[in-house]
Amino acid sequence: MKIGSVELPSPFVVAPMAGMTDTAFRRLVKRNGGCGLVVSEMVSSEGLVRGIDRTLEYAEYTEEERPVSIQIFGGDPAKMAEAARVVEGLGADVVDVNMGCPVPKIAKHQAGCGLMREPEHAASIVAAMTRAVKIPVTVKMRAGWNDTSRNAPELARRVADAGAAAVTIHGRTAAQSYSGSADWGLVAEIARSLPIPVFGSGDCVEPEQIVERLASGVSGVLVGRGVLRNPWILGQAADLAAGRPPRRVTLPERGQFLLDYIDLLLHDGRDEADGFRHTIGDAADYSRARGRERWVVNKVRALCAWYSKGIDGGSNLRSRVNTAQSVAEIRALVDEFFFV
Repeated sequence: MKIGSVELPSPFVVAPMAGMTDTAFRRLVKRNGGCGLVVSEMVSSEGLVRGIDRTLEYAEYTEEERPVSIQIFGGDPAKMAEAARVVEGLGADVVDVNMGCPVPKIAKHQAGCGLMREPEHAASIVAAMTRAVKIPVTVKMRAGWNDTSRNAPELARRVADAGAAAVTIHGRTAAQSYSGSADWGLVAEIARSLPIPVFGSGDCVEPEQIVERLASGVSGVLVGRGVLRNPWILGQAADLAAGRPPRRVTLPERGQFLLDYIDLLLHDGRDEADGFRHTIGDAADYSRARGRERWVVNKVRALCAWYSKGIDGGSNLRSRVNTAQSVAEIRALVDEFFFV
């Protein structure tokens, strides 16, 4: 299938998740197979336009991840168009608009799911972006703001008319956040009504669920929490879709994933320029290296909150990782839990 001119090798996609789907995690999921597209964590359009280093880090990716989509958020059409130009300049294959984030600090500033309350304005943002760039512009939204305003069908039509190359519908409202169940009936209804690809998202934590949702008539499936629990889930879904039994993942393989994740976080492409690969020579270098280590520890803690679910003894692993104070301590815990 294609999004605009971008061909996807699979209809299964890593959904954007703030604080979780960093470039290291996306690379490892891609290596496990079945992934047709990865989407970055949401990136501030304001930060991109202003060239803020921290914001640009969220937009980083590697060639290994292609095709790659960078998701941006904001409410000003001109700034969103300029941010799309920055994304295109970074070489991304797709730029995605976040119209689904329910977090108040985003939604109340005419961004994220707040845009669903202003369909005409939301469509004007997409129109400005499609005029500004040649790469496909896509939109991720929810079912609506709340149960009395489930306007995803209307908004999806508006953004498609404005030039969006594809839309993704998360089948919950902003008011639901992540409670209750995703309405895949609504997602399928929208997929039948639009001439552009429609992706669905929500409640896919097993590979069988992904394949079942694909059969509902959507063009593809975005997987969020399911891929945090099981980074092999897209490959397993691809196996099932092809009529093969899904690959089995061993406990040592799960342990190796965490070790590889730690290594990529510690030694990604930024490190050499930032000095983290260099021998520590003074107090400033030591402080920066320690700051990097604390960041890695916190990242692994966040992932383990999901990754350890459903594993025998997972709650004990979570507890021990959450009290670990160093990368060396976490590595020892991983060795003990997954390899002994």
